[in-house]
Amino acid sequence: MKKLLGDERRKTILALLKAEEKAITGTELAKQANVSRQVIVNDMALLKAKNEPIVATSQGYLYLSQTQGNKNFEREIASLHSSEQTEDEMNTLVDAGVTIKNVSIIHPVYGDLTASIMASSRYDVQQFIKKMNDSEGKPLMDLTEGAHLHVISADSEAKLDMAVQQLQRKGYLVNQND
Repeated sequence: MKKLLGDERRKTILALLKAEEKAITGTELAKQANVSRQVIVNDMALLKAKNEPIVATSQGYLYLSQTQGNKNFEREIASLHSSEQTEDEMNTLVDAGVTIKNVSIIHPVYGDLTASIMASSRYDVQQFIKKMNDSEGKPLMDLTEGAHLHVISADSEAKLDMAVQQLQRKGYLVNQND
């Protein structure tokens, strides 16, 4: 297989991402283009700089197409729980039919820190938790004693409402009265 160069490689990467509804790992893209994973990381930075709607998730790179825009209801929620409850919180959200778009914290030094998640199924949650455990990574919320925000999306307000109700029932949401 020949090594793809510059613009041709980036056009190929875009075509691959647009054709796939699920995330593609940097390693897989590197194999397809016959280049290193670091070259793919650099290409992603260049494509994002050209305003291509690419997000890096724990599952790989994802192109946010218009067809994925059918989930047009979004809400930001404020959560507070232990690290051990992360998987349950995420499963509760995806079981309600929502996508967890990201997680963010307000850090006392760095300000807003946000990481893309893009989990919409128990499988996605399982892969996220596995990657966290395999890398011995820590959730962002560990930096803020469990406090964090999520942007969630769904194809209806009812699903967002149900997700919020389930999190409230489990005591995972920040109490608005505190």
